[in-house]
Amino acid sequence: MNTRPIRFFHRGEVVEVAHLPPTTTVLQYLREHAHCTGTKEGCAEGDCGACTIIQGELDAEGRVALRNVNACTQFLPTLDGRALLTVEDLGSPGALNPAQQALVDCHGSQCGFCTPGFVMSLTACYEQHQAAGTTPTRQQLADALAGNLCRCTGYRPILDAGERMFDGPARRLDRAPMAAALQALAADAPLAYGPTGARFHAPQDLAQLASLREAHPQATLLAGSTDVGLWVNKQFRDLGDIIYTGRVAALREIRAQDGGLWIGAAASLEDSWAALTAAQPRLRELWLRFASPPVRHAGTLGGNIANGSPIGDGTPALIALGADVVLRRGSQQRRLKLQDFYLDYMKKDLQPGEFVEALWVPAPAGDWRLSAHKIAKRHDSDISAVCAVLAVRLDAGVVREARFAFGGMAATSKRAAAAEAAVVGQPWSEATAQAAAAALPQDFKPMTDMRASAGYRLKVAQNLFTKLWLETSGGPPVGIWPSLQEVPA
Repeated sequence: MNTRPIRFFHRGEVVEVAHLPPTTTVLQYLREHAHCTGTKEGCAEGDCGACTIIQGELDAEGRVALRNVNACTQFLPTLDGRALLTVEDLGSPGALNPAQQALVDCHGSQCGFCTPGFVMSLTACYEQHQAAGTTPTRQQLADALAGNLCRCTGYRPILDAGERMFDGPARRLDRAPMAAALQALAADAPLAYGPTGARFHAPQDLAQLASLREAHPQATLLAGSTDVGLWVNKQFRDLGDIIYTGRVAALREIRAQDGGLWIGAAASLEDSWAALTAAQPRLRELWLRFASPPVRHAGTLGGNIANGSPIGDGTPALIALGADVVLRRGSQQRRLKLQDFYLDYMKKDLQPGEFVEALWVPAPAGDWRLSAHKIAKRHDSDISAVCAVLAVRLDAGVVREARFAFGGMAATSKRAAAAEAAVVGQPWSEATAQAAAAALPQDFKPMTDMRASAGYRLKVAQNLFTKLWLETSGGPPVGIWPSLQEVPA
């Protein structure tokens, strides 16, 4: 690929950047080069939301889709071909936008440091609901703001503002200039960027990606940057050459396939969890508590799986659902059960030049009952001490199969084989659930760390079998995968 500048839409025009290092964050660009200082740095790791921006890109129908993301973990080249909106792009001194005006009216700005981030998340929420013709509940507003922290502890007036901004006629952002610019940018050649030294490659189809990965097996594979961004911000690591998956349309597809659900490795966490939850409603709380909306909009389920962290919440859910991981090297595909993908702490069955192409989740067959739980110190936007997704398949009230998957209990996310054996062939009863709990110490010897003690982890995990029994002892089966038309785009 020939090198060219990064090109994106910002402040009403197409901007070109040709001289900054590839790991320059969007936040650094805004504050130090574009002099748009409304966007703040609070944590530099995607936790506090002070740096929230809105990113725009064309969807499959050619419409501009807007989503709020964290600027502190996104590398500037990931903006190529997209639109960037900051608090400076909203309203004007004489005509504030609905979120800004509502925060003024409800006294929601308080000390003001985090306010631009709240404005951007509220604006993204406003745009989403106005497009759908809906008004969010107060709880939906709280969920939408889960990635924005207020150190003044004044969430009530901010939520009041979220409700107030829907009063009066709709005043949505003008997307026409963005659409025109993005359509023109779509004709650009795939990005290969690097003014000096390491290169940032952004292939646009699967064959290009596979070829680059084979040619550069040591390059850093970048998806949502919600973890890799911290390697640079917090660990000051040199990433070398980077291959970005976010421009490969085929990797962002979510579709019904072969009697199950195909989730491309670059599909966002938000879209992936929406598709999973459409068929498995009991995953909904895990979805809403999986990081924050800005992280879920940028991050990918494929990246969460490929990372291999034992506290990645996507893995227990997918293992419990019986998912396969689809791997690719060149034109060759390889599939294996996700539970067999992890060899040891942060070690995967991944060959040089190979990458995760997709996850495939089979449709539930028979009477499967499922329970999902995330245990953490904070309710929102926190790392799990224990994540568990527990599933049993019943036949005439007898457990015929069980998949008990845990994260945070071992060096990898894994199934609890002894606990599963304790219930298979037994009537599904409270006593059977207690037998699974009693067998769990054979499966796990958890560690003590800053998130929880070993004893706490084991006790909590054992208690979850009682919750599994209480949640699944009655009611219908979990259901089947939706049709292709029902899967979120």
